[in-house]
Amino acid sequence: MPLCAIKTGCDNVRKGRRLCLKKFKIKFTICSFPPSLSLSFQLDYTEAETCNKCFEMRKNVSNANETCICTVNFRIDKPFEGDVFFYYGLRNFHQNLRRYMDSRDDGQTVGRKKNLKDPSSYCEPFLKDPSGRPIAPCGAVANSIFNDSFTLRYHYSNGIGEVPLLREGLTWYTDKYIKFRNPTTDNLTLAQVFEGTAPPPYWQKPVYKLDPSNPMNNGFINDDFIVWMREAAFPNFKKLYGILFRNDNPFTKGLPAGNYSIDISYNFPVQYFRGRKEVVLTTVTWFGGQNHFLPIAYLVTSSLILLTAVVLTVVWWKFGKDGKNMKE
Repeated sequence: MPLCAIKTGCDNVRKGRRLCLKKFKIKFTICSFPPSLSLSFQLDYTEAETCNKCFEMRKNVSNANETCICTVNFRIDKPFEGDVFFYYGLRNFHQNLRRYMDSRDDGQTVGRKKNLKDPSSYCEPFLKDPSGRPIAPCGAVANSIFNDSFTLRYHYSNGIGEVPLLREGLTWYTDKYIKFRNPTTDNLTLAQVFEGTAPPPYWQKPVYKLDPSNPMNNGFINDDFIVWMREAAFPNFKKLYGILFRNDNPFTKGLPAGNYSIDISYNFPVQYFRGRKEVVLTTVTWFGGQNHFLPIAYLVTSSLILLTAVVLTVVWWKFGKDGKNMKE
């Protein structure tokens, strides 16, 4: 059954023309919304609770390598049923600036060894380190990667346990297997392949050590790296961090209602661009997730097209095809 139906009809068709203009009727039935809407929970942790001390610490560049872990508590009043997606979000971070978007070497991230040792000049000033070693991955996009990490915990009646999150399978297929590839190893380790290169200045570890727990998720094919390298179109955006692993109780049906906390390794500074950081928990239904921009854009565009069509139709009807009412 369709969500809504539209019936059209016309009366008094003018002889010789197939266009109905005297009476044009559009009958709308009331559209019903899907019975199950997606749920979403948003939490700004920039200066929340104990994260305030980390926020102050990150104001000083000399503390960039210092570890700061904070915890934020929150409550979910309604259970999140089905697949639950964990996002991190940034506000007022412009990934859509032209020079920022150009500051990368796609030949390098697709696994070309030539570009690994001789990156594109577009990566300046993140092309080489002070000792002259080529940076891998080079450029401003890679250098500014979001590097906060999260551990979500559920508060049971008799203790606290970690909520399992899948940290792989977060990317588009074309990104993971076509646009991003590691250089061929030729029986070498990934560390040996990247020997002679330097990590970006703001990175705390080299690209071949991004995921110590999974050797197959390192280098240019690391999921977090690929997700970040797909630039956002707007300054306020969210990117996928993990997906709820629904294998064990009480998470087989989703996230149960109750008390939660997030342990945050607070690394990414936002005060320099007056930004904010947040985490978002959300579900999706067969109808999709919540994205207000696209439906608004479609409605506005379709309304303008409809208005233009009506105006042109009136003009056509008034003057006619034969041009009798038009001045030569």
